[in-house]
Amino acid sequence: MWGPRALSRSHGRLRKKQHRISYQHIIWSLVRKPGAFAAYRYRDELFPTTTFRLAYDQLGEGACKRADRDYVRILHLAASTSESEVETALSLLLETGKRPTFDAVRDLVSPPPASPVPQIEKPTLDLSSYDQLIPSRRVHA
Repeated sequence: MWGPRALSRSHGRLRKKQHRISYQHIIWSLVRKPGAFAAYRYRDELFPTTTFRLAYDQLGEGACKRADRDYVRILHLAASTSESEVETALSLLLETGKRPTFDAVRDLVSPPPASPVPQIEKPTLDLSSYDQLIPSRRVHA
């Protein structure tokens, strides 16, 4: 079926660079295969802000083999917690000249708990006082 409607619909698909990839949708797959990030066709779409791109570039300096894995884990952290908090942590690390590894970002985004969770003992319940509230059943003959 060729006509004006068919051409107008396919025209949008034929334009180059008319794609928009949301990292939140594919990050779960990339975490399982972090090596796929290096060869991912739309890799440039997986930098939500300039800060994320700068962090990835700094991770890749010195031919670091863990750069892709760390960046994918940072994106996963952003998708599962708060992108703005992760971006703030990345900015802080970049400003101080520290390498923005996943561990460094994670520690800034979700610091370890200050104290361990207290153990609560299981209480013993005495329900005998409720027995007084229940009237006894008498069988009428």
